[in-house]
Amino acid sequence: MKIEEAIKQKKFKNEFHKMAVNIIYTSNWLNANHSRVFKRHDLTVQQFNILRILRGQHPKPATVNLLIDRMIDKMSNASRIVDKLIMKGLVERTVCPEDRRAVNVLITAKGLKLLSKLDEEMEEMEASMKTLTQKEAKQLNELLDKLRG
Repeated sequence: MKIEEAIKQKKFKNEFHKMAVNIIYTSNWLNANHSRVFKRHDLTVQQFNILRILRGQHPKPATVNLLIDRMIDKMSNASRIVDKLIMKGLVERTVCPEDRRAVNVLITAKGLKLLSKLDEEMEEMEASMKTLTQKEAKQLNELLDKLRG
C-alpha cells in the first residue's frame, strides 16, 4: 500500500519529507507486528532485543554497558529491562569476578528456550516481508545505511 493511501494524504512538501513520513510509518508498522508476537510471550520489543544480544554473547556474559551499546532503542533503560527479565527467570545477574563494581548479565536456559520458540514465530512474520525480493531487500538495507551516513 502506498503511503498516500495508508495515511490518506495526497501531497507532501517534497520527496524527502515523504520519505521521512514513510520510514516512520513503516517503523511503527513493523514495531506493531513485532509487539503482537512478543505480547503472547509477555515480552516487549526492548526485552526481546536484550535477550537476542545475550544469546549472541552466550556463553559469555555481558555488562549492562555492552547491552546499552548494542540496543536498537538507545533511549531504553537497560538496567530496568534486565531487572524485569530477571523476575521472569530469563536472565541472571552476577558480580563480575575481575571488577566487583561491574555486573555481568547472562541469559538462562529458560531465556534460550523462549528465543528458540520466538525464532520460529519471527520467521513466519518475516515471510510477510517477502513482497520484496532478496535483491530489493539488500538494496533497501544499503539505502537505509546510506541515509544514516
